[in-house]
Amino acid sequence: MRGKLLLHSVVASSALLGALVTAPQAGATEKPIEKPTVTLSADADANTRMIVAEDPSAVAAAATICGAGFDKVSQVKPLPEGVDPRERLAALFTYIGNNGRGCALLDNNAVGKKYMHVGVCDIDGKNCDTDSGYFSEHAGPVYVPKVACAPVTAKAGQSPSSLYINFTSRYVFPCN
Repeated sequence: MRGKLLLHSVVASSALLGALVTAPQAGATEKPIEKPTVTLSADADANTRMIVAEDPSAVAAAATICGAGFDKVSQVKPLPEGVDPRERLAALFTYIGNNGRGCALLDNNAVGKKYMHVGVCDIDGKNCDTDSGYFSEHAGPVYVPKVACAPVTAKAGQSPSSLYINFTSRYVFPCN
């Protein structure tokens, strides 16, 4: 008799515990996790459009490094130049903020820590923001107050004197 009573108690306790564990919380409201999204600049080149189409979540995730409001992709530049974008050693991401500012970061696609440098200046080549060092993920973000023809520099290699990427361009941001 005692064994049957114990078994009934265990079954009843298990049922109650199961109901508590699986029942939804009365006061909790679940919000879906919002994935960051980005839009393309009208000036985005073919490589940028391809990379955004193939991996929009990675491009959106990189935008979050720039901070809130940087949701327009200006360009994603696979580096070194001329390499198949899928075999890039790094990628230069540039974004335009909803306040007209520009943001750039250099993503490391090589294995391990590498020397990396990213810099952006205003149109006159003054008021530069740079980030340099040995990084396993990315250099930057760096910012420019206005994006019009802002020159951007991206470098990567084993050291500052042994680079496999040495890129400079005035045209990663729109010139209008």
